[in-house]
Amino acid sequence: MTTLKQAAFDLLREKTEADLRKLSTSQTAAQEGATHEETRQEDPKDTRAIEAQYLARGLAERVEAMGVDVALLAGLKLKEFGPDDAIEVTALVGLEGPHGAEAIYLLVPCAGGETLEVDGRTIKTLTPVSPLGQALIGCYVDDDVTLELPGRRMDASISWIS
Repeated sequence: MTTLKQAAFDLLREKTEADLRKLSTSQTAAQEGATHEETRQEDPKDTRAIEAQYLARGLAERVEAMGVDVALLAGLKLKEFGPDDAIEVTALVGLEGPHGAEAIYLLVPCAGGETLEVDGRTIKTLTPVSPLGQALIGCYVDDDVTLELPGRRMDASISWIS
């Protein structure tokens, strides 16, 4: 499982860096649009300039936050986990549902909610502050996890950790 975890982590890092590049390009375009002559206010009720400035500012904040995520992922060291170790950040976790379906999660400090395809397997990223991430932190192989979600209940067993 170690190579699967490293491949998933590398893919997440590449995807986050690519997302940052795209977002930076959008932010630059929004900033140029906010200062462009065509967006200047023509009458007191014209809000194009204000809207363009809000958009540029919001994108700049997202670029800054994503830059922090990229740096955090770049400096993150993956820990090797054995069957007797408690789950924490950088663990790759296999959950088995009540009908035998397996789900794989990678716990990361940021960039949660991503779906990664690695070697024909689907891996979802979780942060420790997500509901499932909170439920998994500190658990061990063979522990059962129950999570009350809006409109449904999730029951699973931790089948492996890497």
